Amino acid sequence: NPGSSGTGMEAAVVPGRDARAPAASQPSGCGKHNSPERKVYMDYNATTPLEPEVIQAMTEAMWEAWGNPSSPYSAGRKAKDIINAARESLAKMIGGKPQDIIFTSGGTESNNLVIHSVVKHFHASQPSEAHTGAHHSPVKGAKPHFITSSVEHDSIRLPLEHLVEEQVAAVTFVPVSKVSGQAEVDDILAAVRPTTCLVTIMLANNETGVVMPVPEISQRIKALNQERVAAGLPPILVHTDAAQALGKQRVDVEDLGVDFLTIVGHKFYGPRIGALYVRGLGEFTPLYPMLFGGGQEWNFRPGTENTPMIAGLGKAAELVTQNCEAYEAHMRDVRDYLEERLEAEFGQKRIHLNSQFPGTQRLPNTCNFSIRGPRLQGHVVLAQCRVLMASVGAACHSDHGDQPSPVLLSYGVPFDVARNALRLSVGRSTTRAEVDLVVQDLKQAVAQLEDQA
Repeated sequence: NPGSSGTGMEAAVVPGRDARAPAASQPSGCGKHNSPERKVYMDYNATTPLEPEVIQAMTEAMWEAWGNPSSPYSAGRKAKDIINAARESLAKMIGGKPQDIIFTSGGTESNNLVIHSVVKHFHASQPSEAHTGAHHSPVKGAKPHFITSSVEHDSIRLPLEHLVEEQVAAVTFVPVSKVSGQAEVDDILAAVRPTTCLVTIMLANNETGVVMPVPEISQRIKALNQERVAAGLPPILVHTDAAQALGKQRVDVEDLGVDFLTIVGHKFYGPRIGALYVRGLGEFTPLYPMLFGGGQEWNFRPGTENTPMIAGLGKAAELVTQNCEAYEAHMRDVRDYLEERLEAEFGQKRIHLNSQFPGTQRLPNTCNFSIRGPRLQGHVVLAQCRVLMASVGAACHSDHGDQPSPVLLSYGVPFDVARNALRLSVGRSTTRAEVDLVVQDLKQAVAQLEDQA
């Protein structure tokens, strides 16, 4: 019974081979099409189901490549080959080189690895007295300084706050513009200090879908670095957490110009591991391991490799490389239809689209909106829904109850509107028919809540 887990999600969302085939995503709930358990999943920014080809690649690796990838016999060699092929697939997906990819346990590890590496590098690259002679280094004895935005994922914000608490580093959280929804390039440059060592700005926001101006940030930092090196200051590195953008729009490290890029498998129909791209790993861009062990991943991330998961990640990357434009077009069509239907059913005055900023690009799949009304807090509306599975914001904050999302407040969304926010994110297999079901479900939820008043 596919609905035996209690949610019916597995039956509802397993995508077919052709992402655009409407039959692929019939939300069959517990196997009966008219069953009240029929569900529609619209929380793809939180996580995605595994593509059938990904499950197949992982299963084959479990059966055939169970050997230790460092071993010389066939099961070990097979594992090593799978890992190398996956590294190539990931590199191809982002326009980088295979030798610049490190496998990690996920986005949180990748982000922490970058932050801790940069702190270590800042101290390791301080010129010694012998080198500086009589000249006092402008950064000697100072704390490394980081620049980030006020709307980053917790796996960036919390490690940085932790470093500040421990008095290990200084951090500037640049607020996003209430006009563009972006961390503005000029604001980031204005925050630069002599001790600045890293700018880390997400490629796209997980709650609003707003795409950040990462290529412009990289260009400006690169130009500034030439002046800094001449003045004896450390060059500034640039990192982007690309978790939400991969699989939804083209991501190319050459266009972005970044030194580090975080890859998260479970956001693009892959398994729950990740990777880190490091431009010219160990040669042009420093990386310092957080773990020490058997020397795997060129010593940067030791530990016997998780071959089946890496196989799945490689396959998921391959599918993105082949189909990204089709995925993007499909998701944009369904998301735009969703926003049209919401405005048509509730009226434009009643619906507040929290993620639309004129002239700013956003992810093709994300719709963050509020239905105005005193009793229509996001979590209350969701609890009343029978069909819709979604969240009020980042999945990691879903237990914050009545509190509005700090990210939406940063974007200038008024408190009462932000408290009513729902984040609907569509996937490769979401259909217009499912959108109709969801809008009707929201209508019944709202009507019921207002009747109770």
